[in-house]
Amino acid sequence: MAAEGGGKEQANEIKTQFNTREGIYRLLSHSEYSRPNRVPFNSQGSNPVRVSFVNVNDQSGNGERICFNVGRELYFYIYKGVRKAADLSKPIDKRIYKGTQPTCHDFNPVTATADSVSLLVGFSAGQVQLIDPIKKETSKLFNEERLIDKSRVTCVRWVPGSETLFLVAHSSGSLYLYNVENTCGTTAPHYTLLKQGDSFSVHTCKSKSPRNPLLRWTVGDGALNEFAFSPDGKFLACASQDGYLRVFGFDAAELHGTMKSYFGGLLCVCWSPDGRYLVAGGEDDLVTVWSFSDCRVIARGHGHKSWVSVVAFDHCTSSVEEGAELSGSDDDCPEPRENCGLSHRNSTESRALTVTYRFGSVGQDTQLCLWDLTEDVLFPHLPLSRTRTHTNVMSATSLCGAGQTTAAQTTPTAALTSAPPTTSPVPPAAGINGKDDGSNSSASGNSASSLGVSKFATLSLHDSRKERQEKEHRRNHSLPQLGTAARTKAENAKTLGTSLCPRMEEVPLLEPLVCKKIAHERLTVLIFLEDCLVTGCQEGFICTWARPGKVVSERAVEDTLM
Repeated sequence: MAAEGGGKEQANEIKTQFNTREGIYRLLSHSEYSRPNRVPFNSQGSNPVRVSFVNVNDQSGNGERICFNVGRELYFYIYKGVRKAADLSKPIDKRIYKGTQPTCHDFNPVTATADSVSLLVGFSAGQVQLIDPIKKETSKLFNEERLIDKSRVTCVRWVPGSETLFLVAHSSGSLYLYNVENTCGTTAPHYTLLKQGDSFSVHTCKSKSPRNPLLRWTVGDGALNEFAFSPDGKFLACASQDGYLRVFGFDAAELHGTMKSYFGGLLCVCWSPDGRYLVAGGEDDLVTVWSFSDCRVIARGHGHKSWVSVVAFDHCTSSVEEGAELSGSDDDCPEPRENCGLSHRNSTESRALTVTYRFGSVGQDTQLCLWDLTEDVLFPHLPLSRTRTHTNVMSATSLCGAGQTTAAQTTPTAALTSAPPTTSPVPPAAGINGKDDGSNSSASGNSASSLGVSKFATLSLHDSRKERQEKEHRRNHSLPQLGTAARTKAENAKTLGTSLCPRMEEVPLLEPLVCKKIAHERLTVLIFLEDCLVTGCQEGFICTWARPGKVVSERAVEDTLM
């Protein structure tokens, strides 16, 4: 009994470092940001803690600024990262709101200077505020009377490259385009239909004089949980509570492609640095990799034991590297290297490329997962001799869903080389409003869902383990509320096995490179910076993890505290 208790205690231990192929990441305890009194926040019933960064090009070397919300409070600090300890006694700006709570925020990098920044803040009652925390000014309040939308703001973003335009998503499922130079009017806006398609519509505001909002998008059925602009700003990816990922051409308001979660709502989405792939996560406890060019699911990742709250690509570790000259045509390689947004090495004597995308995810299970996505999954049609790196991939039949039939003799290669699906969208599903009840149990230590960090893995596991894997899949996945179970089952029956939602055995299932418990409360923040990664939990603690070789000595940290 003592041995079992000790093992359980060790499994629940909070990790302060983890190892990857590039080295060890270390938690810098002195670089932790929180409320000045460092008292853990009672997160019961509060909105998620979020973090925003902006670089103001300060010549002193401390150009990064950090903003985070905790409950009704909003803080703005100089971010010293791995270089110096955080000084929580001197926030540049601190605000405490009454009657509403900050839910999300975003800096405008286009207008940011050492003397002024533009920060948008969304609130639980539906308003959006434009503030300058350096000048400590409040410029404007949008939707002040809640005439545009009364529901919670779920996501707010500046339109890339614009000084005045920004986009706001609400839990009503609507998306609004604003201009900071326009007013919102004293009456509820009237709209004229501009464009309509399957699962979405776009309306323009009908007014004699310019007023906000400029446009209203209605997307899917249920809350619009997060949206993300592509790196070039031309496309918009929306993750909705109805379980659909929808990607639109932003200017033309045209639907480019659609993907459906395995079940439950989608909570988060992000783009790869070169805009070729998207990763989404949500209430199915999975991360799903979707090809933008092919409009198809190319892989799923299973490592979390509860809802996935944030996904993010690591632009510093993702790379395209030149390899030795190998057989095969240049057509087999990814996009020409001058058009690729990833780092790469130049070599005039080689043609083959080694592609590695690193992305991370955090969830309500308090775990951080890091994933490597390489060309053995991205380009399965290439000869095996050209595969130079390998993603940890589990059996294509190892984690099939409950009640799902498994195709006999299906191999990963056959699933990977299947014809790309069509991109025609289907009508949206009914909203999934299930909540995680926190009752998820962890997987057995000797099972395939107890994921390792070995560098290489085979593409198949023994068939004798399939039945056990199926039980673990059912146990480890969060389930929706009973009231929506029938509706969820009907929706899954419509999409499961289609191009929108392939069966589990039809796409590779990735293992995480790293899967560590790093917090006591559910994680809500994951941001990759040049010399560190930043995580945040619902207790209100924002942690800095130094990349390998970037750790500042303890003596240097102590000197900054004196």
